[in-house]
Amino acid sequence: MFTTHRWQQALTAALAVTSVVSAPAWAQQATASGQVRRVDAAAGKVAIKHGAIADLGLPAMTLVYHAAPSLLAGIAPGDNVTFTAKRENDQYVIVSMKK
Repeated sequence: MFTTHRWQQALTAALAVTSVVSAPAWAQQATASGQVRRVDAAAGKVAIKHGAIADLGLPAMTLVYHAAPSLLAGIAPGDNVTFTAKRENDQYVIVSMKK
């Protein structure tokens, strides 16, 4: 027979398993393409209009991504780019990009 303490442990374990199973299983990195809208290389930011990126759980939108200034060299508004981005600490960071 379960004591109150064992019952609480069992309930906690069941909830932990349920939480893990029901959490979104999005990838942490994905490749997509889009059109550059704004670039601020000094601040390490680029706004890209893109279609849905299911692997990151993103709908079609224009989103400001963080990027190393070296990745933004030669990138200008209006450029069509292919990029790989990852979710990092509630931000989206571009890890590679090409025209």
